[in-house]
Amino acid sequence: MKTAWYEKTGPARAVLKFGDLTDPVPGPGEVLVAVRASGINPADVKRRAGWRGVGMDHPLIIPHTDGAGEIIAVGPGADAGRIGERVWLWNAQGGYRERGRAYGTAAELIAIDARQAVRLSDHLTFAEGACLGVPAMTAHRAVFADGGVDGKTVLVSGAAGAVGHFAVQLAALDGARVIGTVGNDASARHAKDAGAEITVNRRQEDVAARILDLTEGAGVDRIIEVDFAANAALAAAVLKPNGTIAAYSSSSNPEPVLSYYAFASIGANLRFIQGFAIPEDARRSGETRIDALAGSGRLHVAIGATFPLSDIALAHERVEAGGLGNVVVFPGDPA
Repeated sequence: MKTAWYEKTGPARAVLKFGDLTDPVPGPGEVLVAVRASGINPADVKRRAGWRGVGMDHPLIIPHTDGAGEIIAVGPGADAGRIGERVWLWNAQGGYRERGRAYGTAAELIAIDARQAVRLSDHLTFAEGACLGVPAMTAHRAVFADGGVDGKTVLVSGAAGAVGHFAVQLAALDGARVIGTVGNDASARHAKDAGAEITVNRRQEDVAARILDLTEGAGVDRIIEVDFAANAALAAAVLKPNGTIAAYSSSSNPEPVLSYYAFASIGANLRFIQGFAIPEDARRSGETRIDALAGSGRLHVAIGATFPLSDIALAHERVEAGGLGNVVVFPGDPA
């Protein structure tokens, strides 16, 4: 099969290889998926780069956690009736606390646990399906881990990002008033198109003052946080008493200093979200909600750039450079 891989961490062009590797064979409880699209997340790029000392958990890694394709064969114990089913994939490569899987979706074929191959709505393309595993499921967990948000005010930090864009949609569709922070006018339009009622430019405005003004001093019920370290002071300033912060990243400083009394004084609830560690019941709930919204045409997947798998290094560089929308590579013809 055609695939991309790396055997050491480093810059994309220096370590990523493209060529042929042996076709995988599905084991017990696994399905064999012909990958039509492979989604790239910042975590995939960070692991490949060796970000903050991340090393090689395996001698050879086929990158990418997310993907979509068709089941073409099954292993012992897996349901043969699923052959031909369109699916999206999650946690295909990587993991935390354990070595995790070595072989992700940057390949023409992948053998994976049948539970990690979720039926893909006919209303979504393979490229769109390849963006659900981390961005959509992380957003769902962050928004709904502490119950529904109907009638609540939700602040989405980084509302134009991959997770933020889904979080805005999910919260707004559940009946929340959504305020999103953005960095420029294009990001503001992107967030508003997703359902944000108001956007606040973090580079041009006093964000805390604006949010308190918008909420008549009351603050927000929930915060979906993209960078806990960078925005902890803001969160403490605008969160309602007993409100909740759901943080899914802290890239600016993975070891932030926590101002205990700033949060304790308002009884804040701090929740840390990890896409590799979503509880089973929450994952199934997310899969069901995403399928329902996609089936009704209410879920929008923003794709910012696509590349053939042979140009995987360029695709990784696009993720590193930033920009609106998810980045997808195609192992074969565009899907």
